[in-house]
Amino acid sequence: MAAKPTIYYILAFVLLLCIISIASYRTYKVYAFLPSAEKDTADIKWIAPSIDNITDGENSSIIHYGLQLIANTAAYLGPKGSVGILTNGMNCQNCHLDAGTRLNANCFAAVAATYPKYKERSGRIESVEFRVNDCLQRSLNGKPLDSTSKEMKALVAYINWVGKGVHKSNLPSGMGIPDMPLLHRAASAGNGKNIYATKCISSHNADGQGLAQKDSSYIYPPLWGSHSFNVSAGMYRLTRLASFIKQNMPYVAIQNKPILTDEEAWDVAAYIIAQKRPVKIFADDWKNIANKPVDYPFGPFADSFSIVQHQYGPYEEIKKWMQKTQGGALAKTGK
Repeated sequence: MAAKPTIYYILAFVLLLCIISIASYRTYKVYAFLPSAEKDTADIKWIAPSIDNITDGENSSIIHYGLQLIANTAAYLGPKGSVGILTNGMNCQNCHLDAGTRLNANCFAAVAATYPKYKERSGRIESVEFRVNDCLQRSLNGKPLDSTSKEMKALVAYINWVGKGVHKSNLPSGMGIPDMPLLHRAASAGNGKNIYATKCISSHNADGQGLAQKDSSYIYPPLWGSHSFNVSAGMYRLTRLASFIKQNMPYVAIQNKPILTDEEAWDVAAYIIAQKRPVKIFADDWKNIANKPVDYPFGPFADSFSIVQHQYGPYEEIKKWMQKTQGGALAKTGK
């Protein structure tokens, strides 16, 4: 008679294990499609949601249209755009890789959770629509969209969809571009020219004009010249461009492991920055000159360092000066 209770205990234990296993499996299946901010484990990286999983309840058509506008901007808004001629032919995903879903490459995942937010450059609280138009005017050297247009609504819908489930209080890693250690010397455009010739020329060509398609959009974007980003774009700042290159280039070779050394990334970025490109200045940028980042290359400055040093470094001296005079709050290299 004593055996029956033992059997009951064993059966109950097995049943409990089954329940735990099922619950764990269901949790895994849900988590596989959610950003890491939704998970309990902070070190699990964000995984971009699949466009194939959009449901009708999520305004699927407008989200899909937003994706197309990001991935194939020129087809709609470029020199031969079907909607209008607003941009230079580059696509948004030339800077926001994989339509804004690649980590450490200007990812969109945290946008919905963090905007509207105050930006030092404009000196105002920016909406997502404002930020989109900033990119169109700077990185794509174009004109702004009507904030009420179908295209703007689609872009915002897609960006919000990419960031669904991400919370401001627990942002995943890899949302921006990691800052690199500062060089102890000025970045060298001369060195960068040699690096460009050996590691970049196959994608962007000797003249830096990239690889274009028939619709005038770019598979590999121009890095200088009339169809590239202008001097008010974030990529014109050396710390941003060098970090982006370090993390993501050469595009055809890199697989989640940087190929260029830090010095190579700094120098090739200096070479790219040294080339001619469109000049478009925004009068409202950095009204408080004390807030200008160390690598912002347009005066006037609150310090006495030269324009050349602000553009190519070395930045450590400028950073230390800012820390000493401003308490360190504004001694930033890349924000």
